[in-house]
Amino acid sequence: MTADCHMHMVLDGVYYRDAIARHRDGADEAAVRAVLAAYRDGGYTFLRDGGDRFGAAALARRLAPEYGIDYRAPAFPICRAGHYGGFLGRGYRDFAEYRALLAEADAAGADFIKVMLSGLMDFSRPGAVTDTPVPEAEARDLVAAAHDRGLAVMAHVNGADGVRAALAAGVDSVEHGAYMDDDCLRLLAASGAVWVPTAVTIGNLRGTGRYPEAAVEEILRRQLQNVAAAARYGAAIAAGSDAGAWRVFHGQGGRQEAALLRPALGDRADAILADGLARIRRRFRRP
Repeated sequence: MTADCHMHMVLDGVYYRDAIARHRDGADEAAVRAVLAAYRDGGYTFLRDGGDRFGAAALARRLAPEYGIDYRAPAFPICRAGHYGGFLGRGYRDFAEYRALLAEADAAGADFIKVMLSGLMDFSRPGAVTDTPVPEAEARDLVAAAHDRGLAVMAHVNGADGVRAALAAGVDSVEHGAYMDDDCLRLLAASGAVWVPTAVTIGNLRGTGRYPEAAVEEILRRQLQNVAAAARYGAAIAAGSDAGAWRVFHGQGGRQEAALLRPALGDRADAILADGLARIRRRFRRP
């Protein structure tokens, strides 16, 4: 089975503003069908979308069976108002607003809940994350409320402190997960959460001149070093490319991600990735 466990139908790998504009007044069915066809023609049979507030992921989920694709998606990502994630997601200012968004996503038929628990990597500065993480107590409340509805939680999170808080809160998957320390990697393995490292979002920046080359190489080195350590500790790992991110194109990212991860995972690479995919498929589905 060829799969991509983290992608975004609403984005195109070129320029996010133009990609979103195609769907701003309603999901563009022709564009969605073209992407689904590219995945089908590439042999993909499983996709997990990170969601969007414009309806592209929701439409893709409805259409995907026509293309022989098992497609899982949240209704939309949920983030703190004024923090990272608002360009794709819906924001909450307090827990009552979060609960309302959760209820809306559930009513819309979400397969799972996507929460934004930190910023993203600053590709110019190894080790730096662009926003402060959600405090652990708040993360616990967010995850518990989703679990109370029987819905798994996909967590965008970077930085050791952010990932540690996410794992303590009981998230079902860690997306990106940059800059984990050894303690955090051991917690990841013990938690049973699936890590989706999206290393290709870093790897595909090499040679583009968009960011300092030395910084990109160092960030990629750290991520793959952590992948190797996580595998040694027995963590669950799955291949997801964040397709739609800059220079990560639909129909290509999943295989590129797996190719980057395999050397770090070693002789058991295929078994580890197959297990991670199986866990994603079991957990991230509507109850």
